[in-house]
Amino acid sequence: MSTEFMNLGHLLRLARETVTNPRAGAATILGLHLSVQALRIAFGLVVVLSMLLGELVVLITPPPPEGALNVSPVTMGLVQAAFLFVIAHAITLIGRWFGGTGSFEGALALIIWLQFIFLCVQVVQLLAMLVIPPVAGLITILAMGLFFWLLVNFIAALHSFTSLGMIFVATILTAFGIIFALSLILTLLGIGFGTV
Repeated sequence: MSTEFMNLGHLLRLARETVTNPRAGAATILGLHLSVQALRIAFGLVVVLSMLLGELVVLITPPPPEGALNVSPVTMGLVQAAFLFVIAHAITLIGRWFGGTGSFEGALALIIWLQFIFLCVQVVQLLAMLVIPPVAGLITILAMGLFFWLLVNFIAALHSFTSLGMIFVATILTAFGIIFALSLILTLLGIGFGTV
């Protein structure tokens, strides 16, 4: 892997370019051909950074009203890690069912990259919460749309698909299915939202 990808400035520029041209950004990430070890390290890093940002948000925001769901950052981090790992598998398997040729390693690399981009979005949102709180809510709405836009284009780049509409529908259905399955599993395991 090129040493320039160890440079935060380069990563931020590539993240910006990926938002404006998702397929080109995805092609760049896939072209790195990251090793399994590198993918594991990167996966762990983005999950930990996400948990730290979540903890920071908890510290600077008012406590939730009594009776509201109180999800600890650690619990959210573990759920997020499971979600990211499962969705990488789903992207690989479902893509192959439709004739795609992408690998799991490629899917995982793109999911890690997607998470890095949204860590950057979280930082912007955090700053907005401190300076202009109403804007933070707008950023959340825009981020949801950006997430699906990038994910659909990443899947298209991974599997060399051309129909973004078909990918979008399959992505929405798959995401809801995974969220439902994870929620069911967590409930069966007795993991509550307020636990660490």
